[in-house]
Amino acid sequence: MFAYYLGLALRNFRRNKTLTALMVLAIALGIGAAMTTLTVFHVLSGDPIPHKSDKLFYPRIEPRTLGRDGQIDPEPLNQMTRFDAEELLRQGRADRQAVMTAGSVIVQPDGEATTPFRVAARYTSADFFALFDAPLRHGRSWDAQEDEARARVAVISAELSTQLFGEADGVGRSVRLAQGEFQVIGVLDAWEFNPRFYDLTSRRFGAAEQMFIPFSTSRELRLASQGNMNCWVRPQGEEGGQGLNAPCAWLQYWVELDSPQKVADYRRYLVDYSDQQRAAGRFEAPTNVRLDDVMGWLAYNRVVPGDVRIQMWLAFGFLLVCLVNTISLLLAKFLRRSGEIGVRRALGASRTDIFIQCLVEAGCIGVAGGTLGLGFAALGLWLVRQQPDDYARLAQLDTTMLLATLLLALLTSLLAGLLPAWRAMQITPAVQLKTQ
Repeated sequence: MFAYYLGLALRNFRRNKTLTALMVLAIALGIGAAMTTLTVFHVLSGDPIPHKSDKLFYPRIEPRTLGRDGQIDPEPLNQMTRFDAEELLRQGRADRQAVMTAGSVIVQPDGEATTPFRVAARYTSADFFALFDAPLRHGRSWDAQEDEARARVAVISAELSTQLFGEADGVGRSVRLAQGEFQVIGVLDAWEFNPRFYDLTSRRFGAAEQMFIPFSTSRELRLASQGNMNCWVRPQGEEGGQGLNAPCAWLQYWVELDSPQKVADYRRYLVDYSDQQRAAGRFEAPTNVRLDDVMGWLAYNRVVPGDVRIQMWLAFGFLLVCLVNTISLLLAKFLRRSGEIGVRRALGASRTDIFIQCLVEAGCIGVAGGTLGLGFAALGLWLVRQQPDDYARLAQLDTTMLLATLLLALLTSLLAGLLPAWRAMQITPAVQLKTQ
């Protein structure tokens, strides 16, 4: 029976080409706009590490001094001081833990004719690679002993390895920086997170760093960090805000906890640590700790730009307008065929048969509109990728969103066809037969 209704729908399309084309175009424009913005929202709001996002946590404590009025912000700082980060790292109460900050280094390739160039770097501790499941194509990452020894070692990206050493394995080779030579002990495979949840202070979206250096080594060499630094007292000393006892928060700190009990125990540990620091005179503010998992941390930082949300709701508003126009066109199309529907009713077709026939026709229009809408969505996403925003290059239509586009088009057209189909099934055969 479905094949019969499908054949009727195709014949009716040929009889009313202009009206059909208008409906297909209306649905396609609405679907194209909605799926363009929904795809961008989907990319930006997705879980960057779904297999362990509930096991990675970002601890925060409150190290600031009280203001003149004895008050302080209700939320603790988004980063840690060097003293607190290194002390928590030394105590090692989590399954894994890593301190880190963003930076950049100037690589000086071998050969007089080769120009030095700058690459993005990350200064971190040994657990970083296991913490975030960073895959190694060759070699290994450094260990805690090399951290403590401030070893001149590095893990580099496959892209940087190819740029420096060609297709040969870069493990065991040396990379020369302005501060001296570093031995390459590992080469990362393709790897990046979007959003870059592990450090939202430098870039929220984009590729991973190309060179990873032990945090302890970066401090010995006094490599400059990049990102936000919050100081509540003017820092003193040669290292300024990056000094061990500087009153400045500038480091990110992540831990891995694989059970709810460990999460509760670690939160209690943070409270105890804050109490101890206040008793020692370092902290003034009341104990205030936070322990957010990955998705909670992204939500707190409102990683999805506000304009993306607004654009998505506007696009769905436009889709609603297209839906109303499609309802009007379908109503006109079906009621124009009142005589034909009356004859079918007189020959034995039930109201349900008429209703299903009209819905099948509306569904066919939706499939055609969805297919054309995919083209509009692809064009819209291409335009998004031309924007200078750091998330623009991520606007790609994946398989999930492709299927969602077709499903949304089908549901939209069926929803649009409900009222016209209901009106069509109410047509009285006797009245229509008298007018024939």
